[in-house]
Amino acid sequence: MTEITEKKISGNSFNGLSLAFIGDAVYEILVREHLLEHGSLQVGKLHKMAVEMVRASFQADVFDFLEPIVSEEENGILHRGRNASATHIPKGANAIEYRKATGVEALFGWLYLEQKNERINELFEMILEHSKKEEKV
Repeated sequence: MTEITEKKISGNSFNGLSLAFIGDAVYEILVREHLLEHGSLQVGKLHKMAVEMVRASFQADVFDFLEPIVSEEENGILHRGRNASATHIPKGANAIEYRKATGVEALFGWLYLEQKNERINELFEMILEHSKKEEKV
């Protein structure tokens, strides 16, 4: 897995939406890298698989999965992102899913800015394991 580069910006100085802004990119890269690790597929298939993992309903499930297992500090970031006021909700999501998805993205953004790369990778692996279990149900 590719290492995420070091940053000199503190995640604590940003609001939930700003954290989600960078976290969206971090999470998307992790998803795309994960999909590429499973072999070469047509770009259209890769895109479709990536969309499944980054859509608001998937990330809302991730929020519910992470909320009871992350640290108190990380939980605070999840909630800061979830409680942020978004002005636009995409057509394919409801407001609750979108807010929870924003919380997940905020957590990944905060971890990235705090240079907690091992924790990013640990949580992402946990998410992948969780999603595999959910598929079997």
